[in-house]
Amino acid sequence: MAFQIFTDVTADLTTDLIERYGIEVLGMEISVDGVNRHTVGPDAIDAKTLIAEINAGKKAQTSAVATGEIQEALERYVKLGREIFYLVFSSGLSGTFQSANIARDLVLEKYPKAKIIVVDSLAAASGEGYLLEELVKLRDAGNSIEEAQVILADIIPRLKSWFMVDDLNFLALGGRISKTAAVFGSMVNIKPVLDVDPTGHLRAVAKVRGSKKAIGTLIQNTIEDFDPAFPKIIISYSGDDNLAEEAKSIFEESLKNVEVITRQLGPVICAHTGSGTISIFSIGKTVRV
Repeated sequence: MAFQIFTDVTADLTTDLIERYGIEVLGMEISVDGVNRHTVGPDAIDAKTLIAEINAGKKAQTSAVATGEIQEALERYVKLGREIFYLVFSSGLSGTFQSANIARDLVLEKYPKAKIIVVDSLAAASGEGYLLEELVKLRDAGNSIEEAQVILADIIPRLKSWFMVDDLNFLALGGRISKTAAVFGSMVNIKPVLDVDPTGHLRAVAKVRGSKKAIGTLIQNTIEDFDPAFPKIIISYSGDDNLAEEAKSIFEESLKNVEVITRQLGPVICAHTGSGTISIFSIGKTVRV
């Protein structure tokens, strides 16, 4: 029997993909002005609703997936005799990876013969989602859970994640930049270009004036190291999709036989970036440095 894949809501997979791939998705809680909102299930808050509430002045905070919730979900599949591969939201951005390891160890104490692999994606949003889709391909091709782990370990360091954030104040709230830098940057229309470093942390790599130039930088960086063996690019956005569609058109003109997908950023990521964020994900020829 094929192994069961687990991930977090931060992978920003669509409901259709989750059902098609048979992935178990664990949700995080978002507190909006002190009111907890779910991110999975029928009453889950969606990104557009959350952004509207943030734009109305409400404050949103997120929390990692609880150890007990992970343990309960893992046990449910272990009791069915399933092997489990849990690809987790970057340890550089959340404590969920630590919680997942604790939960795994607790389950293994009760079920020592169970096979549970917990892997740090070192990624976020559709970067995490990109890795999951590669993992699904490996599973469905008949690879064992150990074989899939080895192959994915080669892909993870080559996942390239480029971001542009429209509102610097959200980065300041998260401690990514100083409040002074956020105020100054907003006044002169500075757009920070960020990536995810080898340890899974967000990293500012450039400051560009204006959204158009910033998007151009993301596109150029992606194309320069693009690995045609993985002919797919995912563009994620918050707010309207105008810039995402423009970037998609440029990629389709510049790269042949490449699938370019646009997706809405999920609520957890939007809680930290606000509206106007663009992120581009691809597999590169070289590892992140």
